[in-house]
Amino acid sequence: MGKTAFLFPGQGAQYAGMGADFCEKYREAEEVFDKASEIVGLDIKALCFEKDERLDQTEYTQIAMVTTEIAMLRVILKEGIRADLAAGLSLGEYGALAACKVMKDEDIFRVVRKRGIYMQNAYPSGGGMTAVIGMDGDKTAEICDRVAHESGRVVSVANYNCPGQIVITGEKEAVDEAAAKLTEAGARRCIPLKVSGPFHSGLLKGASEELRLELDTADIADPVMPYVTNVTADYVTEGASVRDLLARQIYSPVKWQQSIERMAQDGTDTFIEIGPGKTLTGFMKKIDPSLTAYHIGSVEELQQLK
Repeated sequence: MGKTAFLFPGQGAQYAGMGADFCEKYREAEEVFDKASEIVGLDIKALCFEKDERLDQTEYTQIAMVTTEIAMLRVILKEGIRADLAAGLSLGEYGALAACKVMKDEDIFRVVRKRGIYMQNAYPSGGGMTAVIGMDGDKTAEICDRVAHESGRVVSVANYNCPGQIVITGEKEAVDEAAAKLTEAGARRCIPLKVSGPFHSGLLKGASEELRLELDTADIADPVMPYVTNVTADYVTEGASVRDLLARQIYSPVKWQQSIERMAQDGTDTFIEIGPGKTLTGFMKKIDPSLTAYHIGSVEELQQLK
């Protein structure tokens, strides 16, 4: 019998109205939104359910996404759907922490709210991220290293999403130069992303240090089931390493493809993406089409899966 993993998406999948149907139908979901609003002093329901331009600002996106994911998770568990392990892409790793009971909801809300603020403020202008389509990861990293070395500027791989889709990050000029060289080397396309900072780059080390101090105030428990961390694409089974990994995650590349491959190699054959959008389900098809991937982003999808 194969294993099942819960997956949680990161920033970029948010949309107005996310989680509203869960809140209308399930008290458990509403309680999560109310609790998050109380802890961080924001009306998270208004932020998520109504048209609000703040939803696309990192400072607000992160708390909105994580609250929605945890609200959906509570309902999914109530409905009897279970997993053996979990993983989340970047910000989504906090959804995985909730699924594995590593941190209490209130600590997650508090930490994630600060994470969004620290990341937004770390490098307010002059940074950029670009998706590189149709180029392998090693070649992409090699070209970024060369541009960084020659220009003295920061550019590196941010995400190994799936075969043929790598994201690069850093100082905008260096990212643009690396993108031009990647295109020359045979990349099909390089698409600049609409993001507010050079996430998962060395430029965010300051935010990482601030986050580390915040994490020191949170209670961390051993996971009740393993989760796979972005930083190493390996299992976390003890609470001791969690703070360090979450702090490093802000400036380290997200090894998403490697994480999925690791789980699949160890017998995980069913993946359930919990949260807005179908980004991770899309990546799954490219990483290994033989794996079964479901998505729960609405009450209707939950009923279908049940």
